[in-house]
Amino acid sequence: MTDRAFSVVRAGALTTVQDLGRPGHAHLGVPRAGALDEPAHRLANRLVGNPEPVAALETTLTGCAIRVRTATTVAVTGAPCPVTVDGRPAPWGAPVHLPAGAVLDAGPATHGLRSYLAFAGGVDTEPVLGSRAADLLSGLGPDPLTDGAVLPLGVPHGPYAAADTVPHPGPVTELLLPFLPGPRDDWFTDHGLHTLTTGRFRVSAASNRIGLRTEGPPLERARSGELPSEGMPLGALQVPPNGLPVLFLHDHPTTGGYPVIGVVPERCLPPAAQAVPGTPVRFVRQRARSGQGRHGPS
Repeated sequence: MTDRAFSVVRAGALTTVQDLGRPGHAHLGVPRAGALDEPAHRLANRLVGNPEPVAALETTLTGCAIRVRTATTVAVTGAPCPVTVDGRPAPWGAPVHLPAGAVLDAGPATHGLRSYLAFAGGVDTEPVLGSRAADLLSGLGPDPLTDGAVLPLGVPHGPYAAADTVPHPGPVTELLLPFLPGPRDDWFTDHGLHTLTTGRFRVSAASNRIGLRTEGPPLERARSGELPSEGMPLGALQVPPNGLPVLFLHDHPTTGGYPVIGVVPERCLPPAAQAVPGTPVRFVRQRARSGQGRHGPS
């Protein structure tokens, strides 16, 4: 192993290698994967001089700690958290220069769920189908980090950003999810659709990178039974037999047999990466495009 590497001192609850994913392989049954909070991932890379698609670490709730084997620059973004270098406070949301052997600890999130740790040169694990992203559903890409693991680093790309401050949207106090109705909204009664847009939903603790599950009033069905398995896009709002919507995230299955009542546009998904269990969820119906919705094909 080259000295351009880091070892894992504390893996945390769930820390994975993520880039911008592997879109375009759904026909092979391969999910997209990639960073759930894509703007935070892109920002971390910019702060250390990387192109935005370079692989970084995505932590979950409790953060992680690493020891670098070479001098390098790192940045932590996403969910705010205490950052230390060899036990001394270091800035969050800014480039941090580490000497060889230093331990950087990104602590538990003070609010939100997922923080991003980027290294100058990126995490240089072996790509699979053009991406280094860990896919927890299919098992593609590197395994989640474990204590003692050693991961390679790439060659730095250029100078780091000179940023005094970085933007942060603040805590997700309410998760607002606009959706386009369809393709299977006709499987639900008018009362079920009304419940979706007026019911008091919240984020379930059973949520993960595959999907954000909700708690709240069940949606009333107009049809019983299941569909033949059909394609599921990123952002699909699938409704299983318990009637509670599930928002499909980056590690979602590519097909499914439960009706999709609507689809949340991809640009609206990053806040879902930082919505902690118990966060209120509000679904807002947008105008359906021509050929979609209740009068579309069934």
